[in-house]
Amino acid sequence: MKKSVGVLLVITMLISGQLFAAGAQEGAAEPVKKTVINFPTAATTGAVYPLGSAMANLWNTKLDTVRASAQASAGGIANLNMIADGEAQLGVAVTSIMYESFNGIGAFEGRPNPNLRVMIGLYANPNQVVVTQNSGINSLADLSGKRFASGAPGSTTEVETSLHLKTSGVNYPDGLRVQYVGFTEAIDLMRNKQLDGAWIMAGIPNAAVTEMLSTAGGKLLSLDMDLIKKLQKAYPWYGAYTIPANTYPGQTTDVLTSAIKITVCTDARVDADVVYDMTKTFWENFEELKATQAPLKQVNPKEAVKDLAGLPLHEGAARYYKEIGLL
Repeated sequence: MKKSVGVLLVITMLISGQLFAAGAQEGAAEPVKKTVINFPTAATTGAVYPLGSAMANLWNTKLDTVRASAQASAGGIANLNMIADGEAQLGVAVTSIMYESFNGIGAFEGRPNPNLRVMIGLYANPNQVVVTQNSGINSLADLSGKRFASGAPGSTTEVETSLHLKTSGVNYPDGLRVQYVGFTEAIDLMRNKQLDGAWIMAGIPNAAVTEMLSTAGGKLLSLDMDLIKKLQKAYPWYGAYTIPANTYPGQTTDVLTSAIKITVCTDARVDADVVYDMTKTFWENFEELKATQAPLKQVNPKEAVKDLAGLPLHEGAARYYKEIGLL
């Protein structure tokens, strides 16, 4: 009898164990589906790549639906090509080349990408025109006949010089003595009085501009608002930008210039809920990111959807911006 009871107990325990195991299996949560986000940024030597890495880490930490990976890249044009080809879901680019990619013009002639979308408007990259104090230059029109560094041939800086001077009525490049050199060479030439001015496009404060103003007798040139409006009509990616007084040594007044916004862009086909979550997570943790990422110190969250060259926002990002009253 005792033996029979023992056998029954063993059988009961086995059945209970099997039922418990089955219940646990049935009640187990299914693995969360993760959206893979490839995120090309820029070269590892600049400030954009570390920013992209910090953003990817934030999303991976805060969102269990995303697996983001920031990657070094050749820059904006390469990033936009990767998005168009489906090789990347996010990228960093300025609105000027985004406009070209969306419309299939310029560097993207014949290859429009109607799926390109803005996710996050970051900061403006301003044009900074430095001229020597004794050059007699007070406007872009005064650059005619002067010795001027416009940047390396084909560089963004040289393109900006060309667009602005031509819009100002200056015959570029034939109407002045152009030096196709970068920032570092321009500083030395200015110090040696072999140069009257230089064009620099970079975030503020910029080390080369600081050097030119503090050691080479330079001053920042303000652009005329009428010129900026004229540029905007022809090239809708431009915005007016003020370099605040005392940004640089000896700069006692505000300086008006033009600027192009840097964005995090994406593809319309990336899930709207995922983009919503990523956009929301970025802005809700913005102060934490800003503490370690210098470029974000230039970002005004209230201007996240301004100066975007008329480019469309992603559906998911737009939903968030509407919630917080920016749209």
